[in-house]
Amino acid sequence: MAQARRPRPVDRKFVTALARGLELLRCFGPRDRWLANQEMARRTGLARPTVTRLAYTLTRLGHLRFSEAQNKYALGSAAIGLGFAALGQMDVRRVARPLLQELSEYTRASVHLAVNDRLSMQVVDTYWNSASFVVDIGSRVPVATTSLGRAWVAAQPAAERRRILAELRQDRPADWPTTRRRFEQAFRDFEEQGFCFGLGDWRREINAVAAPLRLEDGAGVIVIGCSGAAFQLEAERMRRDVGPRLLALLGNVRSGLARD
Repeated sequence: MAQARRPRPVDRKFVTALARGLELLRCFGPRDRWLANQEMARRTGLARPTVTRLAYTLTRLGHLRFSEAQNKYALGSAAIGLGFAALGQMDVRRVARPLLQELSEYTRASVHLAVNDRLSMQVVDTYWNSASFVVDIGSRVPVATTSLGRAWVAAQPAAERRRILAELRQDRPADWPTTRRRFEQAFRDFEEQGFCFGLGDWRREINAVAAPLRLEDGAGVIVIGCSGAAFQLEAERMRRDVGPRLLALLGNVRSGLARD
């Protein structure tokens, strides 16, 4: 006879109402200017009456704003202020910016600085030119299919790697055989060369390379990547030229942070 499943221990310090409100704010991405209650309920899994109460409270606090004409919500000035404050406190952005621009001009491609956000990577700085593929600040790209995500996972300890891969498998079980195979290759690339590739996996016409850097201030791992049209960033060029330049860039960022 199977044993009854034990209930999960209660975390008495965890404020569920606060967590739900923050989950509501996480619904909004760079392309989600306005969202209705129904869409926020779908994205969070919360009941619509709960979403209504949370949205009202967040609006009163300035984190959301409400349009009566559209009957929808958008991020408010308080939420935007928090985002800019967080970006302003990232010393790595200040140090890396001229280096990102230099690599973007050299490659004529986009160069991004990204941090992890669950099963996505969030771009916190970027440079591009007229010939490159554009991913703007605030954009989220998937961990599973991008060089940014693979480089971030590759930089984690073995136990954390296994946990993340288990989440990716649970999130998209039908894609798991391909996802596993490409991560195994990404781990080999990282061990041998220090960077990871995305060759048309996220978007067929886009190639990318990325490398991670663990920050000494306890902020975790950031990733810098370069992406562009596949005909422009061929795999061999990334392996022999762009990838090594990316590692040199990260070394300069590390030195710049150490001097501060």
